Amino acid sequence: MSGYADQLFDLTDRVVLITGGSRGLGREMAFAAARCGADVIVASRKYDACVATCEEISAATGRAAFPYQVHVGRWDELDGLVDAAYDRFGKVDVLVNNAGMSPLYDKLTDVSEKLFDAVFNLNLKGPFRLSALIGERMVAAGRGSIINVSTHGSLRPHPSFIPYAASKAGLNAMTEALALAFGPTVRVNTLMPGPFLTDISESWSFKGTDNPFRNSALQRAGQPAEIVGAALFLMSDASSFTSGSILRADGGIP
Repeated sequence: MSGYADQLFDLTDRVVLITGGSRGLGREMAFAAARCGADVIVASRKYDACVATCEEISAATGRAAFPYQVHVGRWDELDGLVDAAYDRFGKVDVLVNNAGMSPLYDKLTDVSEKLFDAVFNLNLKGPFRLSALIGERMVAAGRGSIINVSTHGSLRPHPSFIPYAASKAGLNAMTEALALAFGPTVRVNTLMPGPFLTDISESWSFKGTDNPFRNSALQRAGQPAEIVGAALFLMSDASSFTSGSILRADGGIP
């Protein structure tokens, strides 16, 4: 007999689409959704990585996992992703707009227009289009959850990642508006991670600082699996009265 928590976070036979789902936090969320009973669509730019992740998910959980190659920053590729998802499963219950980029630069004048546009295309324009396409279908179906993955940097921006912070701040605002647009049957929320030790963190430079996270409440970076609880809350009916909100999973950054 399943326990109360199992029922609360149950995703049996639901379909979860995760962009940037082949690595990092997206991969963790894809595995977590499947372990709670969902079929998953893993979308990213690298098809081989999507296939490998899906094979691992299916082997570990027995759930269907569908790989799809797409560049979320390219508007004209997103209709194909949505059509493929609905052709394969007939529905999407949860959309996780997780794909994003935060390029490094030495000084602000090194940020070219092409780079700036690429950041906004992937981090903001793509999620808007995907949310519009899938959100309207969710409304027609009478249920759904959209999760926009932002960053603590959208609230605490730093000169080293201005385009990234600005695009994610736009994502925060979009969440609130989409929650009103798609309510009352579809929920839209922001999941706001802080620093996590994924492959992206390998490029971080702390310049000899003993503990770069010492000012946060938990005084450390997160392990990838620590995003799972917050993500499953927003995916499942456990968050049935939560919409238009920001859920911070950032270790208590002040």
